[in-house]
Parts: sequence; structure tokens; C-alpha cells
Amino acid sequence: MRSCRALQFVLLLLLGTAAHATTPQTLDDFSHPTAWQASGTDDISASLRSIDRKNGKALCLDFNFNGVSGGATLRRTLPLTFPANYALSFDVRGTMPPNDLQLKLLDASGDNVWWYRRENYQPGADWQTITAQRRDIESAWGPAKDRTLRKTSAIEFTVYAGQGGKGTLCVSHLRLTPLPPAPAGEPAVAAVTPNALLLQQAQKAPRGVYPRGFSGEQSYWTLVGVDGDAKHSALLSEDGAVEVRKGGWSIEPMLIDGHQLIDWATVKTTQSLLDGYLPMPTVHWQSGELGLDTSVFASGTPARSDLLLQYRLRNDGAQTRSLTLALLVRPFQVNPPTQFLNTPGGISPIHDLAWDGRSLQINGGLRVVPLQPPAAFVAGTDAAGALPQRLARGEQPRVTSLHDDIGHAQSALLYRLTVPAHASVTVGLVVPSDDQAFQPPHDAATWLQQQREQVAAAWREKLNHVSLQLPAAQQALADTARSAQAQMLLSRDGHALQPGTRSYARTWIRDGAMMTEALLRSGHADVVGEFVHWYAPHQFRSGKVPCCVDARGADPVPENDSQGELIFAIAEWWRYSHDRAGLQQLWPQVERTLAYMDQLRASERTATQKTNALYGLMPASISHEGYSAKPMHSYWDDFWSLVGYDDAVQLATALGHTDEATRYAESRDQFRADLHASILATVRQHGIDFIPGAAELGDFDPTSTTIALSPGDAQDWLPPALLQQTFERYWQGFVARGGGTKTWDDYTPYEWRNVAAFVRLGWRERVPQLLNFFMADRRPAAWNQWAEVVGHDPRKPRFVGDMPHAWIASDFLRSLYDMFAYERGRDHALVLAAGIPAAWLQGQGVGIERLRTPYGELSYTLREQDGSLELRIPAGLNVPPGGLVLPWPYAGMPLSYTLLNGLPVAWRDGEIAIHALPATLRVEPQL
Repeated sequence: MRSCRALQFVLLLLLGTAAHATTPQTLDDFSHPTAWQASGTDDISASLRSIDRKNGKALCLDFNFNGVSGGATLRRTLPLTFPANYALSFDVRGTMPPNDLQLKLLDASGDNVWWYRRENYQPGADWQTITAQRRDIESAWGPAKDRTLRKTSAIEFTVYAGQGGKGTLCVSHLRLTPLPPAPAGEPAVAAVTPNALLLQQAQKAPRGVYPRGFSGEQSYWTLVGVDGDAKHSALLSEDGAVEVRKGGWSIEPMLIDGHQLIDWATVKTTQSLLDGYLPMPTVHWQSGELGLDTSVFASGTPARSDLLLQYRLRNDGAQTRSLTLALLVRPFQVNPPTQFLNTPGGISPIHDLAWDGRSLQINGGLRVVPLQPPAAFVAGTDAAGALPQRLARGEQPRVTSLHDDIGHAQSALLYRLTVPAHASVTVGLVVPSDDQAFQPPHDAATWLQQQREQVAAAWREKLNHVSLQLPAAQQALADTARSAQAQMLLSRDGHALQPGTRSYARTWIRDGAMMTEALLRSGHADVVGEFVHWYAPHQFRSGKVPCCVDARGADPVPENDSQGELIFAIAEWWRYSHDRAGLQQLWPQVERTLAYMDQLRASERTATQKTNALYGLMPASISHEGYSAKPMHSYWDDFWSLVGYDDAVQLATALGHTDEATRYAESRDQFRADLHASILATVRQHGIDFIPGAAELGDFDPTSTTIALSPGDAQDWLPPALLQQTFERYWQGFVARGGGTKTWDDYTPYEWRNVAAFVRLGWRERVPQLLNFFMADRRPAAWNQWAEVVGHDPRKPRFVGDMPHAWIASDFLRSLYDMFAYERGRDHALVLAAGIPAAWLQGQGVGIERLRTPYGELSYTLREQDGSLELRIPAGLNVPPGGLVLPWPYAGMPLSYTLLNGLPVAWRDGEIAIHALPATLRVEPQL
């Protein structure tokens, strides 16, 4: 009896405690509006006003995005200590287009931020309560290792651009409710994701029934589309599945031989590009004597493009074969579930399928049109089992329409094919533009081949402005150079250059600036002109250059490399196009950018900063992704800014603006002196012997430091010992990594930039090892591409970014061209063949035709035969001020007898300069 009463007492005590613990605590009743401040990021207007409601006060944020991206914010200082479990609640109403609603909590430093987000949120006219529990509030960013939310000092309500526009958001009754302890093991995310459900199903199915990305393996893919139409681009997986649109469903081939299912897991798979470089990829399956080639290409224009799929079934055996080709339409992207940035990969729901005997319509939108009528159309849902397995069992669930609430509907076009010995049969599909009807041609095979030839001819014309002659063993470099151009053109959205079409479907001026150089040298000045004239007007009124631009407008995040990059892109276009009228049109943007850069520098040149390493630098920013947790004074920003100052001097001079040229030169020289002093101070402070990545950290980042050399031309003013040691240290680490003595998990192929640095440092003999390592990491190799991230274990699932990654394509192409020719800053000479290994010169040697330079088209051949080395340069190029310079290509010092156009010439400092064309330089064996 006593124990029962004791138990009742304990229960009452616990209930009383729980009741007390869940009493809401009002944090702000909004009766003191002066505690809050309204603000907007660049060019966004924001104001606040107090209003009455029935049970108290509220605060309204009125905003106008004015056509740019960013956010409008209500902020106040509000110290909070959070219990172990809690709920934050507030009331909201308003009117606005769909935008993101963010509740942000900041610690005392302001560096560590937690947030609750509602994407595409539209408040109503009536008050509603929003509650965010502990599991709904996530760490947003910050350097703190412990990301548990315990104490904060400030709170913000932000409307962040979705569709932008203008509107009002009113908030009221902010409260914190302590809650009982959360159940042990409560997940941070309340629901299991659709991808997780499919991953579980794939684990239970035989390998091959689901795409590789759902089967616990890293998958790879490539891009298919037309120049400038990134929005409607397709992906082809290494296994033959085709994602028909960005984020869309896929068409996947399988073969059924009796009751045997032949899929990606049961065949030997290889890949190819038409002609070895055109963006018209094929996946080859081989299963014994059977082969299946899946080829994909796109025809048309960005306004109207069609996706064409060709399936060629081969019989390499001596007997006729009969089997079924199943072209499955499935709710999977080619972009795998490990991809999460911007366009989450994995599932692409199919809710509705409709077959009318001539075409298959998916989700009431896109259609798949067979060029030859299939023998049957079948469809089903997951409830009846995976469709490939059902087909292998002989089931054929024929329907004309199907609806699935979950979005897991699947279907297949079945072709019963009889293939004679040593022959093939071709089947084709077309996915027309969204709003266009398509009538299959009478002679499908002939029409498909004609389309293929027309598309190939158009790409050949675009990608062969420059021609490289290399030893046969290096042909992959020449092919990859042409493919790299295609990857940049395919990834652009109209005039907007983009590094990718899924994860990175935005336009960063950083990526775009470096792509402009690669495209200009390849003969695509028109593309670059369109880009700079499109991007420059997105500049903010302050003169700040947005780090990136997308459909929402200009992004306000401060990344202080952006200013220098825009000026560089404009200057590069001017140097190659010599379009004075176009430059005059862009000049106001250049002037505003320089004024803003001067303001940024002045903010770091105060008297209190005079004695530290930050004096005179660009302010801290997150332009360097390694510093995204907390902004740093990144030398990447400073090297780019110095490029901008230097280019502005050249542009002002070209337009006859003498006063501006003088003023910009003074700013440039002052900034360079401050930057030089800062590097030395940082080296002393951190006790290092290399050029650091950031002043605060003294960190090692040679792939960032390459900007100092290309395009920075800083080799003549950077401390020589520090510069040499920076890349010597990189080289030693690279050798250890490549040789297997240094463990590594992944790297980014931005390291291609280091090839350009080695060329400028005169480390010709080290270049082949770099080339071999990076070229081996093309995946698949025959598709001539790199992802943003390359893993040591190629099948370990990871985020890899876009494939191909267009910025990395530009890094590769710039470095490859530099091996043949680069412009030296100090004397404006074109330095020839400084990165060409001596072994490549034997026999037919090397050559380049029509490489674009600021002085015209450069062509030359360089080869060694019978001990003699011969350089031939035809007429046509305007000789640059410093001439065309050939460095001694062999080990040791030049001792040979040399003739220039038949007259003896001496080597000076290990090089010969040519000042008149045409020219023939012969280096004879030493007698």
C-alpha cells in the first residue's frame, strides 16, 4: 500500500514537472519595434512597420527585390539559452510571391549560424502559427566544430529570393516552449526520403535491376544537348540510361533472351564519342556474341531541340538470334542519389503514363516517340514487383494508361528483334521539345542517320578552329581539347556560361572568367562577347560585382575575387576581338568596378591595421570554397583583384582615358606593394616557406596560388624562393600521391592549373607525369571529361559535382594551350613549346594551327629529325612586342649551332626571340 502511494506521488511529480516544462515562454511580443532593424542585401529595399492585431502587436517587413537575388531581413539582438529539447513558434501572415522563409539564430561571434527554412513559402492573409522543433533547426554554417544549438545572441527573419518580387511579411508572438526529452535515437529528419525507400528496394533486388547509383556504387555520366541549351540538356549514364531532361526520368535499355535478363550488371560495358571527341556519346554492351550500342545526340536550337536515341543490336555470331529489346521508362534520374547540390539526384517521380499506340506521354508532359512501332507497350507499379524482373518471368502487363500516387510507375516499349548472323538491327526513339508534335519519318533508319551526320558536321565546324598535332600516343590530349570546348558550350544557358547543368546550374563570374580565356583561345570570341555583355549589367549600383547570377537575379554574397574577374573577362574579350565599340559600351561597368575595389581596399588600410598582415588587402570573403565556414582574407581574392587593376590600366589606355589609366596604375602599384608586404608578414607570422592561401591561416593551397602566375603574371614580383617552394612542395606531394606512398581519398581536377604553373616555372620535364595522372582520371576515359571531385576508389559513392564540369574543362584546355604557347607578362612575348616534353619532338614532332592570340592566329611546327631540331612559323601573325620566344627544349645549356632564316643566331638566357615572320629556326648538332 505504501509503495503504491509512493508510485502515485512520483507520477504526480513527473506530470507536474512535464506540465511546467512545456509552458511557452514569450521571447518577443513585438511591442517594442525599435528593438528590430530591417535591411536588404545589395539593391533590395526593406523597411519595417508596427501593426496591431487582436491579441497584441506585430511587426511587418515590406520589401522589394528590384530584380536581384538576396534577402530582406528583420533582425534583433536576443540572447537565448536553449533547453535540451524545445520548439520555437511564431505567427505569420503577409503577401508575396513564393520565396524562402528563413529563421536564423546567430551566436555571439556572428560566425556560427543555425536556421529553419521553408522553401517556396507564401503566407496567407490570416495569421498562422509556424513551429520549428529542435530536429527542424539545422546548422547552417560556421567554424565551430560542435554544431549543437545551445546559446545564441541574435535572431533574424529573412525572406530570401525564390521568385523575388515585392511583398510584406508580418510576424508576431515569438515564443520558446521547453519540451520533454526527445526519444532516444530520434532522427534529425522526420520522414524517410523517397530516395531512401528506393535504395532499400535496390538492396533487396539482384544487381542490375536498379541503376548503379541505387545499388551502392558510384556511377558516371556525360552531357548531351545543343549549344546554349543547358536547361533542356540530357544525361547518358556509363551504363546506357538516358535522363531526358534536367532532373527528369530516364529511358534504360535491357535485353530479354528467353527468361534471361541482360542488363548493365551482366555485360561488359565500354564507351565512345563519335570521331573520338564529338559530344555524341555511345555506350557499348557486349554479352557473348551479342552487342548493344546506345547512341544519343540532340538536334535543333535552344528554342527547339529534339533528343534522339539510337539502339543498334548486333549479332557477332554465326547463327541468327531472336530476342526482345526492352526500352524502359523509369522514375530515376541518371544523376544519382549521392548528388544533392541545387538539383538533388535520384528519383524523378512518374505518376502518369499514357500510350496511344504512337507515342508515350509521361506525367502529362514530355512524349517519347518510337521511330519504329514496338511489338508491345507494358507498364506497372512497384506493388506488383520490379518491371524488369516481371518481364524476365514472361509477364507482359499491357495497359494504355497508368496512374501511381507514389510516383513509381514504370513502363517499357518492347521490340521483338530477329538479327541475322554478323548483322545488326537499329531501333530509334525521339523525345521532342516540350510543346512540339513529331511525326515519325517513313524511312526511320535513313532519317536518323541523316540527323546524326548533320549534327556531327555542325559540331566538327565548332570544335576544330584550333588543330593540335601530337605524337600518336598523345592523341587523347587533342581529342579531349576539342571535347572540352563542347562541354563549355553545352553547359551554357543562352549567353550565360555555367560550370554545370545540375549541381552548378548557375553562372559564377569566377568560372566564367576562366572559361572565357579557354574559349577565346579556341576561336569562340562571339560566345565570350555574348557572355560579358550579358553579365556586366547585373552589377549592383554600388559597383559590386555579383559572385553569381541565376534566374533569381544577381547574388549579393560578397566574394571579393568577382570584381577582378569581371574586368579580366572584359579585357580578354577586348584583347582578342579588338571590338572598340563593344568595349566602350562596357566601360561604365569597368569604372564602377574600380571605384568599388578602391573602397574595399581603403576599408583595410586604416591606421590600426598598419602593423598587421591584413593591411591593404581585399576584405575577408568566402570566394575560396575552403573558407565557406568563415570568411578569410584570401590571397586568391587579391591576386584576382591585382589582375583587375592591371587590365583596367590597359583598357583605359586603349580608349584614350589617360587620367583614368594613371589613377588606376597608382592604385595597382599601391595594392601590389601592400600585397607583397602582406605575404611576407604572413610567412613570418606562421613560420612557413611558401605562399599561403589566406593571411589568417598561413595554409598551403598551390592550386589557388596558380592564379598569381596565370593569369596574374606575378612571377617577376613574388618572392622567388617562396614561389619555387610553393610548387616544389606541391610536386613532392603529387609524386607521393601518384606513387602510392601518400594515402588519399579524393581530389579536385582544378589541379590541372598547376600544369600551367609548371610551364611558366620552366619545369618541362615534370609535365608528363602530371598529364598521365590527370588523364587517367577521366571517367569514363573515352568521354574525355572530369567530374568536380575524383575519388581514389572509383566505385565508392560520393558527391562528384557535374559531369562534365565545364570550369575544369577550361583549366585543362588553358594548361594544354600554355604548353604550346603563352603570353609572358613582362615583355609580352609569346613563349612557344615551353611545356612540350623533349621526347614528343622526335619524328613528326608537334604542331598547332590557328591558336587564337591577342596578335592573331598562331601556327607552328616543331620537330627533331636526324639530330636536327626545326621550328617553322608561317606568316600571318602580328609579331608581339617581345617576339616569339623558343626556350631551349632539352636538358642542360644550349651549345648547338643555330640558324634563323639561314643566318646564325645566338641563344640568350636559354632562349631565342623571333621578331619577323615567316621564320625557320634550325638547331644543328654540335660539330
